[in-house]
Amino acid sequence: RSGGSFEVSPRLPPPWEKPFIKLNRRRQRSWARKKMAFWKPGTEKPRFVEDEEGGIVFMSNNPASSSSSSSSSSYGYANMEKQRQRLPVYKYRTEILYLVENHATTIIVGETGSGKTTQIPQYLKEAGWAEGGRVIACTQPRRLAVQSVSARVAEEMGVNLGDEVGYTIRFEDHTTSGVTSVKFLTDGVLIREMMEDPLLTKYSVIMVDEAHERSISTDILLGLLKKIQRRRPELRLIISSATIEAKAMFNFFNSSKKRHAPEGSTHGPNLEPAILSVEGRGFSVKIHYVEEPVSDYIRSVVSTILLINEREPPGDVLVFLTGQDDIETAIKLLAEEAHSNQKNSSGLLPLPLYSGLSRAEQELIFTPTPRGKRKVILSTNIAETSLTLEGVVYV
Repeated sequence: RSGGSFEVSPRLPPPWEKPFIKLNRRRQRSWARKKMAFWKPGTEKPRFVEDEEGGIVFMSNNPASSSSSSSSSSYGYANMEKQRQRLPVYKYRTEILYLVENHATTIIVGETGSGKTTQIPQYLKEAGWAEGGRVIACTQPRRLAVQSVSARVAEEMGVNLGDEVGYTIRFEDHTTSGVTSVKFLTDGVLIREMMEDPLLTKYSVIMVDEAHERSISTDILLGLLKKIQRRRPELRLIISSATIEAKAMFNFFNSSKKRHAPEGSTHGPNLEPAILSVEGRGFSVKIHYVEEPVSDYIRSVVSTILLINEREPPGDVLVFLTGQDDIETAIKLLAEEAHSNQKNSSGLLPLPLYSGLSRAEQELIFTPTPRGKRKVILSTNIAETSLTLEGVVYV
């Protein structure tokens, strides 16, 4: 039981010259009254130390980065900004932008709950990396993560999903050509785009999120992106994950010993990757073990759910099962229990979650839990990464 949520092709002009162009009107009014703290070329760089295993690790933060912003013209927008500033990654905004400007590849080890997935694309957009018609891409290993993260980012930016912020998954393209500047997509879709545009020329920054999953698509994508960087040295890559082997990624993308900048060239990023560690938001977790093996683990899961509902304080339950068949069996058993023993099963709202469900059915897991009820989300490993399920207390 945990105590909280589960959790460009000439080189781009310096992305610091006009950082506030083309923001929507509501944000323009707010940004005009406050000065965001971005690192700018020529100013003092953030303080860092060399990592023992190579790369760069920042040890201190720019005080300006963590200071509070002035109030916004909209209470809702101001409240959203405060939520963003409470995320651990907010303290590292200046450092992240410095690394992206100066290194071809940046490896970010961001613990669960740090906010890296939703915030880093916004920092890049605010800093000007989407100017000149370029696009910032962020890949996810699963379609549900693409949809949920893009919806959240659009909400935080105050835009309609499909306009400035969009997503593309298999059989579904929710973007607007010439308008969308922050795009979320699966690894496989980005590989598919390479068939028409092998150098991915419309992208200025590509962020590969949850790289630790090391699926076939992710590994192929990483290899192809490394080759693209040889032809497009101005392309910036961000490799992020909560549990990634940073040293292995550093060695893979480190081409500083193999390639050198042309003589007389003072431009271009450092070919040696940089590593940045960002802490997350953790919660104390109490682990309970079964005392002896069970013959039918699905029935044991159902019994545990009923026991939690009977004896434990309020809080939603997240259950991981092996596949759709087990999920449907568990839901059926819970329905039977509701008919025979209404006391133990009263208030339970079983919700399935697997890739075969329609989007509308999947999005039910994000709806607020009604008063006096307890959501029981029965999921495959689709809920392991990139999804934040508010209210989950038991797993």
